[in-house]
Amino acid sequence: MTRIAERTVLFADLRGSTALFETLGNAEATSVVTHTINSLARAVPACGGEVIKTLGDGLMAVFKTPADGLASAQQMHEALELLVTRGRERGASTGLRNLKLQVGLARGEVVEMGGDCFGDAVNVAARLLDHAGDNETLITAEVLAGLGDDLKRRFRSLDWMQLRGRAEPVHVHVMGGRRPMDLAPTQFGAVTHTLEPEAVRLRWLDTNEVYDGGHMPVVLGRSPQAHFRVDDSRVSRSHARLDWHGGVFQLTDLSYNGTYVRFGNAEEMVSLRRGSCTLHGSGSIGLGGSPSDPTAPCVRFELLSFVDTVPHVS
Repeated sequence: MTRIAERTVLFADLRGSTALFETLGNAEATSVVTHTINSLARAVPACGGEVIKTLGDGLMAVFKTPADGLASAQQMHEALELLVTRGRERGASTGLRNLKLQVGLARGEVVEMGGDCFGDAVNVAARLLDHAGDNETLITAEVLAGLGDDLKRRFRSLDWMQLRGRAEPVHVHVMGGRRPMDLAPTQFGAVTHTLEPEAVRLRWLDTNEVYDGGHMPVVLGRSPQAHFRVDDSRVSRSHARLDWHGGVFQLTDLSYNGTYVRFGNAEEMVSLRRGSCTLHGSGSIGLGGSPSDPTAPCVRFELLSFVDTVPHVS
């Protein structure tokens, strides 16, 4: 039977499973991933939802209300954290300890048919995962509108994002968001700010753009829809995301090949694999390759504190 209904759609994706197959072998890795996904899936009926399908290292579910969908997402993150903690205590492989979860939630009219669901909300929820960092939950404005005030305050806006395969941008919000004093100061020690950065300049080949905090987030990637496009085969369509909050610019890797950050002319660099770091001063961002590799696509960045900086206007 075909039915059209308003639903909250959830997509969850387990990242880091590829490393498990490299370290554990196919049979054991498949067992670990299946067990993990089944553990996460239990959070769906517990919150009044329905698992539509599992997708290898991910799943799709639908809920009647945004609050139910969000509650399920929170339980999934908690379930994975418990599994990883237990694994660490029992000396599990590094691959298991590095598993991360990304969740995307969208709301809208869906067509329920033959045990599956179709519609724009389904596509949007799936595409949100392209922009999610480690252990992040991203939601659309429609999901946010259906939450109570207490839950709404737990989200911050990432502004409008262009999703792959969709003509119209989507207003996206992320759950949580660390305060400036909680942000990782990078492996080179604490960052001392004399002036609060107001903008960031990005340069690659002939492209030279300046973005202020009001034009965040900025997605760096190979896609024509990326805000800052780097057309190189080593660069993912949505490779990295630059956010600004609380006077801090933060870079998050969204890719499969990794993002590398070198500050100034230092020999050492930060290697991001679905992780984040705070930018300071100036340096290079290697997309899919190290800045020390002269052939790698590297974006030069510079934080600006000038009141007369002209921001990029899209």
